[in-house]
Amino acid sequence: MTALDPAAPVAAASLYRGKVMHARLQPVGHRFSYRVANLLIDIDRLDEAGRQSRFFSVGRPNLMAFYPEDHAPHHEGQLRAAIDAMLGSAGLVADRVLLLCYPRIVGFVFNPLSVYYCFSGGELVALIYEVRNTFGEFHSYIAPVAPGSSANTGIRQTCAKRFYVSPFMDMDLHYHFRLKVPARRLTLRILETSGATPVFAASFSAAQYPLDSQQILRVFFALPMMTLKVVAAIHWEALRLWLKGMRLRGRPSPPAPTSLV
Repeated sequence: MTALDPAAPVAAASLYRGKVMHARLQPVGHRFSYRVANLLIDIDRLDEAGRQSRFFSVGRPNLMAFYPEDHAPHHEGQLRAAIDAMLGSAGLVADRVLLLCYPRIVGFVFNPLSVYYCFSGGELVALIYEVRNTFGEFHSYIAPVAPGSSANTGIRQTCAKRFYVSPFMDMDLHYHFRLKVPARRLTLRILETSGATPVFAASFSAAQYPLDSQQILRVFFALPMMTLKVVAAIHWEALRLWLKGMRLRGRPSPPAPTSLV
């Protein structure tokens, strides 16, 4: 198992500012990166998080905000109940859950990927990868942390792709995750493969900052309308791929809301 890092945030919520990178490797090359700011929030301390800054709120409009109903929609915003149910399907319980996601910026958010770090007794017992596409669909991959999956380079997990995300990607692919428990720095890497062939790579590397008024204002002015730009970037990069000769794949019916890895 992997223990909670002593340098992990002790506040109810923190910011992680850094860079997202996407690289298409096959059949054409395509790469881009952009700066973002993610929220890391303890889902059992939402009231406390909402008091950290006058510019941050939980469940109500503000410059930056977190709404539980933006996540686990199959449980109608009952976030702890949703996590308990998903972990229960794997025979696990968690006494602390940290959620990494984009916050709402002046009321708007879109989260292509949200990650739940689930701890029991200070040990990381599972990760939940909540994926959304631009068609309004979502899917959560429930991934228990298996013995031997942790190393100095991070936790490694693999699962079959079950959910349609990009219209330029096939469905018969596999995800390979590598990540570390959030601390002063946070890293997350995803490699998508077809058999043994790498097809797509993505990463997020960031540094920890306090969720206070100074940092919220800094994010707002340095990355204005960041969450809206995420959606704009998705469509812009899709257009660029289409111009490079990539063609659309059909969209299958969505799977069940969750799957156990």
